[in-house]
Amino acid sequence: MAKVTRDDVARLAGTSTAVVSYVINNGPRPVAPATRERVLAAIKELGYRPDRVAQAMASRRTDLIGLIVPDTRQPFFAEMAHAVEQAAAERGKMVLVGNANYLDEREVHYLRAFLGMRVSGLILISQGPSEHAAAEIDAWDARVVLLHRRPDAIDDVAVMTDDVWGAQLATRHLLEHGHPYVAFLGGTEETPKSGDPVTDHVEGWRRAMLESGRSPEGYYFQSPYNRYDAYQVALKLLAGPERPPAIMCATDDQAIGVLRAARELRIDVPGELAVAGFDDVKEAALTDPPLTTVASDRQAMARAAVDLVLDDGLRVVGSRRERLRQFPSRLVVRRSCGCGG
Repeated sequence: MAKVTRDDVARLAGTSTAVVSYVINNGPRPVAPATRERVLAAIKELGYRPDRVAQAMASRRTDLIGLIVPDTRQPFFAEMAHAVEQAAAERGKMVLVGNANYLDEREVHYLRAFLGMRVSGLILISQGPSEHAAAEIDAWDARVVLLHRRPDAIDDVAVMTDDVWGAQLATRHLLEHGHPYVAFLGGTEETPKSGDPVTDHVEGWRRAMLESGRSPEGYYFQSPYNRYDAYQVALKLLAGPERPPAIMCATDDQAIGVLRAARELRIDVPGELAVAGFDDVKEAALTDPPLTTVASDRQAMARAAVDLVLDDGLRVVGSRRERLRQFPSRLVVRRSCGCGG
């Protein structure tokens, strides 16, 4: 059977190949609804399949978006990646996902691979770009959006939440239960890197402690962000002579590890230990007890990131284009903090 071409579609629809292209690519010129219907009907009848590789070579762009995440095993990143994929599908785009595993060389590897595939743009979740990755981006003149990360440079395009306020709300709430202090379970670095969302989590915790007249010094504990390592850290911390009365965790995954350690040590939560997390992953509502946490609108953030990476989400404010979209955080109160709801 001979391969169906764009010329065949145009002949059957009674129009030009240019109009067929406009229908397939959703532009750049508008097509009358009746003509569009004829073209779509011809495509269906003939079983025409556009040659995406040829289109990419001609336009130097594809209908692909590259997405690089630190660790797809962590629930927050998995849920955010899913939200981005849904938002991209609404725009007729597909998503390529790369798991950097917090390694700069893996990030650069995926950047090179995705840019070589002529993706329409890149979305980086909660990370970088590292120095080497930034050089790669500059060399390709790539369009990049940082998602869930504070921008490092003035020309960065970013979508983020007000994590300082979110952590401040959660810490305040724990203190309102009468605890003498709230410990913080952060990352493996005593001082997180600039732009890392956990930097804002720490700042919010510090502000809440200081505004209540308490010093945060000595109450910051390091842990990887996943539940398995956090569980090991929590076992030692909770079995020690100075067990914290309340713990604010940088991620829900860490908080889940803390809850598991407390159960193993027969420490009642929230009777003897209050716990709060950050991210409001789906599993947070199913823990025992259900986890108090800080939530954000991941679907809205994902849509904003996709809009920005496709270059139609940059709003003009005054004489400049708005490059930062910030969404609010909200406290989700469940039982792990000591509330009955």
